[in-house]
Amino acid sequence: MKNYMDLTGKIAIVTGASSGLGYEYCKALAENGAKVAAFARRAERLEKLKEEIEQVGGICLPVKCDVTKEEQVVAGVQKVVDTFGRIDILVNNAGAIAYCPTTELTLESWQKVVDISLTGYFLMARECAKNMIANRYGRIINTASMFGKIASFHNPILVYNATKGAVPNFTRSLAQEWAQYNITVNAIGPGEFPSEMMVPTEEAEKQLQERCPIGRFGRIEELCGQLLLFASDSSSYTTGQTIYIDGGYTIV
Repeated sequence: MKNYMDLTGKIAIVTGASSGLGYEYCKALAENGAKVAAFARRAERLEKLKEEIEQVGGICLPVKCDVTKEEQVVAGVQKVVDTFGRIDILVNNAGAIAYCPTTELTLESWQKVVDISLTGYFLMARECAKNMIANRYGRIINTASMFGKIASFHNPILVYNATKGAVPNFTRSLAQEWAQYNITVNAIGPGEFPSEMMVPTEEAEKQLQERCPIGRFGRIEELCGQLLLFASDSSSYTTGQTIYIDGGYTIV
């Protein structure tokens, strides 16, 4: 039987790879044949990820990188090209959140989230696309959020909502610009998935039961199928799209 999501021989970069979704994305890509470069600031966690991937026969290159620092992004992407020869897949996943009433939100906190969740996406996409354009092949997957489509219920997270609201149009804009080079650009908008940024609480679970048709938190593996589809050649005619994986939260 054909594996429509086979990534054997592909070279993938995942940012925000030291925890949460990024950590699991790296493993999913490696388990489906990709060689993975894991980008994050916490090098010790990347070494642990490398060990886990190698234990199942995969290949992982840890790259310590702060995506808000242009020089680190340039050097990190070049390291991947020097090691593996090219870049086929970019998963823009690094993110940050600031829980704070807007009247108390400092410019410093605002700028930190913008730098990580938007400027970082731009820097990574720009540098990876230079190689993808030269090779006339690429798959870029950006992490959006259902809170880029709707306002968060009872949670004052303005800057998170604002940056995630920008991701779908960032995605569409790159998709139309780079389609001529056989580069697709799509986004995944998760709902509420447990992670370092979103710690499950009884109150959050109650809200999901009341407002979300499926009525529970998502499981990280429930995102990996869409990730693999966007990363594979099976989605070569899909670009500029944002898919919300949110248990139906945004449909009601």
